[in-house]
Amino acid sequence: MAEITASMVKELREKTDAPMMECKKALTEAEGDLARAEEILRVKLGSKASKAAARVTAEGLIGLFISADGKQGAVIEVNCETDFVAKNDDFVAFVNGLARLVAEQSPADVDALSALPYGDGTVETTRTTLIGKIGENMAIRRFQRIQTANALASYVHGGRIGVLVEYAGAEEVGKDLAMHIAATKPKALDADGVAAADIATERSVAEQKAAESGKPADIVAKMVEGSVQKFLKEVTLLSQPFVKNDKQSVAQMLKEKGASITQFVLYVVGEGIEKKTSDFAAEVAAAAAGRG
Repeated sequence: MAEITASMVKELREKTDAPMMECKKALTEAEGDLARAEEILRVKLGSKASKAAARVTAEGLIGLFISADGKQGAVIEVNCETDFVAKNDDFVAFVNGLARLVAEQSPADVDALSALPYGDGTVETTRTTLIGKIGENMAIRRFQRIQTANALASYVHGGRIGVLVEYAGAEEVGKDLAMHIAATKPKALDADGVAAADIATERSVAEQKAAESGKPADIVAKMVEGSVQKFLKEVTLLSQPFVKNDKQSVAQMLKEKGASITQFVLYVVGEGIEKKTSDFAAEVAAAAAGRG
């Protein structure tokens, strides 16, 4: 049997908000498999066990840029070690400058961006100089660029959540869409865009919950399908209740306004980085060293 350490229990508790003893029991049942233990807790405790899943420990900043003609835009995430540095004026200027550079130069990846001319040297030399000046490591994590014949809208919340939207319609619609996405954090436009792995996880949890009901197999099957469809409605943008009028869905709002949305990019600082809090500095250093 795998040893269940205090750090494992702490990590699961931080991800799920479940009681400590429940976390320990789930880890024991899952033989130390954190993902399986989280699933077990969701079956036992319901949505409470996943409400903290979006918490992230990485610090950094989201930068956004849209060209004057509104046809080119970019969103970028740059990580640092502390929230204090994320608010540093030089760091903020660097991140916003990179967003503009991505929109205008369309680099293929982070390495290509790092090699572009910037300031008195390149993006990479500017980054290393900034590290020396501020005294804290930082790394360019990811970016995405959109070029369109339609229109672009953006929204940044607290520097930690950034949204870039490609849409057609009135300017107000674009702003509303960007703010809605930042607030609700949809996974995709519609069900076709939701990752198969996410749907499989929800189906697995629903099956385990339904099996405990003791109902006939045909009823259980309907319960499972109902749970999956509810999940898809909650995480797909077009199906979500519109934040400014929850009596209509986003799709209904767009139809009413004679507007449409093609795609969106949603970045949350540190999202998807799986690690212990104490390891983030090492992760940033490793990412930076890889381009050194």
